[in-house]
Amino acid sequence: MAYLLHSPLCLLIAQLVVIIVTARVLGVLARKIHQPLVIAEVVAGILLGPSLLGLVAPDIKAALFPAASLGILGMLSQVGLILFMFLVGLEMDLGLLRGRGRASVLISHTSIVVPFLLGTGLAFYVYPTLMPEGVAFSSFTLFMGAAMSITAFPVLARILTERRLLRTKVGAVTITCAAVDDVTAWCILAFVVSIVRATALTEAVVTTVLAVGYTLGMLLLVRPFLARLAARNTGREGLTQNIVAVTFVLLFLSAWATELIGIHALFGAFLMGAIIPREGGFARILAEKLEDIVVIVLLPTFFALSGLRTQVGLLDTAEAWVQCALIILVACVGKFGGSYVAARVTGLGWRESAALGILMNTRGLMELIVLNIGLELGVISPTLFTMMVLMALVTTFMTTPILQVVYPPEALAKDLLEPPLADKRVTLPEGFSVLMCVALDRSGPGMAQLAGALVGKQTASDRLYGLQLHRPAERTSSLLEDEDAAESPSALEPLLARSRDHGLAVRPMSFVSREPARDICSVAEVKDVDLILLGWHKTLFGQAFLGGTVHDVLKNAQADVAVLVSRDLQAVRRVLVPFCGSPHGRVAVRLARRMAYAAGAEVTVLRIRFRNADAPHVDAFLADIAGDRVKVVEAVDDGNRATDLVVKAAQGHDLVVLGSAPLPIDQILSHCPASFLVVHHSERPGPVHRRPRPLTEPSTDATAHA
Repeated sequence: MAYLLHSPLCLLIAQLVVIIVTARVLGVLARKIHQPLVIAEVVAGILLGPSLLGLVAPDIKAALFPAASLGILGMLSQVGLILFMFLVGLEMDLGLLRGRGRASVLISHTSIVVPFLLGTGLAFYVYPTLMPEGVAFSSFTLFMGAAMSITAFPVLARILTERRLLRTKVGAVTITCAAVDDVTAWCILAFVVSIVRATALTEAVVTTVLAVGYTLGMLLLVRPFLARLAARNTGREGLTQNIVAVTFVLLFLSAWATELIGIHALFGAFLMGAIIPREGGFARILAEKLEDIVVIVLLPTFFALSGLRTQVGLLDTAEAWVQCALIILVACVGKFGGSYVAARVTGLGWRESAALGILMNTRGLMELIVLNIGLELGVISPTLFTMMVLMALVTTFMTTPILQVVYPPEALAKDLLEPPLADKRVTLPEGFSVLMCVALDRSGPGMAQLAGALVGKQTASDRLYGLQLHRPAERTSSLLEDEDAAESPSALEPLLARSRDHGLAVRPMSFVSREPARDICSVAEVKDVDLILLGWHKTLFGQAFLGGTVHDVLKNAQADVAVLVSRDLQAVRRVLVPFCGSPHGRVAVRLARRMAYAAGAEVTVLRIRFRNADAPHVDAFLADIAGDRVKVVEAVDDGNRATDLVVKAAQGHDLVVLGSAPLPIDQILSHCPASFLVVHHSERPGPVHRRPRPLTEPSTDATAHA
């Protein structure tokens, strides 16, 4: 071990490798239990510190993180924090702080004032045992209030995105309140730090005056300069290295200035990021250049250093754990209680108010930054630091599972904001509704073509939805997510374009999903659709035709499901329905019959009769179905010839509609050149409000839709 770590550079490299690997491995586990990455990084830091590694392998911990090396690691983490706070400032849209209405102002201010007051009240209880010697009680009290007021804006924005809450009313209010909280809390913290560092009242006054002057100078002088710089130098080719260099020089000068003033370098980095113009992609390009190196390399060093400072073993008495529990309770009551009551006063419902309170209670990384500042200033003791770190972990960890209970997918689907249709008439109960789930843009036109064949000339009672689910991005910056979304065209666009060509009105929906099958079923249930329409795409790994997400939807959906294999489906004029009598096949026949009556399609039902099999109920069903627009022909399968029968009969047809069982779908799919619609009948009972609604043909004249 000594040979491997014989020089400071070797030691630093080894530390970075261990820190990054540990954080990434725990990050994978955190994602599996739907926790933000910051949880894994904080836990990784604690595991590498005296709380675990120092207990189980003290020699390894001493060799890997000797006290003499912590200075270098600390400076590296401080540089990482400066750059990260710059990124947080880039995320901060100052437009959110203007014109957001009484509700956001009241909630945000309440969620700051109540925790601050409770935090100062808590200081009176814990100061005899937890306040370091030589610290003024006023400084300790103010810092406790500021630490309790923090909300983790970056973590909160990530949770809102992944939980699909940004497009709901509560999401819009929460992100605004969090932005106001972040700015206000950092201003309070800057004031508290200036008070702590000041040795006299006059020095505190001077620090405050200089801080105000610095802020005004950044807003009135530096911000316009950056706006001109961005307008002249941001183009398709991006930013030159000289422009980026100028920006980073200003960043470090801003951090340097606030450190000299006495309000900490991180405040200067945050404000510099906040005044960067967002127009023209200037902020996005800077975030793109910084994010990976900061989030993957530099920021974990800060977590490791925090973990080395966190000593759970210091909580060695029952009184210490009681105090720790009290700190967690006060933190939750202050943030959740204050936000919830204020939200209720402004008129939000209990579910929205509870969700907002839970989200605002998220501390995450921002709390750790504040706590490390307090520990470095000596205003809090190592024991109190450990308690507060545990509080930050608990409040962040509880957010997602409690939010899942308060805002289950079913309730969330009801609140997703949808563009309204031009037709405001009330939806009639006899209409037909389809949820078209699009993963790739090439699936859309075929789905629109099929939907048009199912509803014919759309009326107000026919409801068509287009749903696109996005995989959660690994980007920390929402600026980069927004740009990725802007640069990659929506998969819904081809579907919407083809729908407009056919005079169909489709409600588009698009959001981030970690569990696409579950979310598809939830949206289908809330929208009370008759049919879930999925697309199918060949995978590189030979996935079964009805496997993966498709299989999960088939298993859990409360509506019938159809999977479309579109081979450039341009029209639905001639339809073939291979039919053996299964429940899935019956739904396939009914769907084809809708196409016949709604769009005038010519439907042929190929009745495949197995030798020596008598099925009078099937014959009766077909006799009822057959008519002037539906023709029934028979074929006998006398020895596994079903594939050949279907392939031969499909010649000249635009679409083949068949049940998901018992015919050999994979074989038919590989040999038949026509487009396919594989139909699966749902055997799960629907919700109580859902009426049984058989797929029958419209009562209108087919010639009107031909």
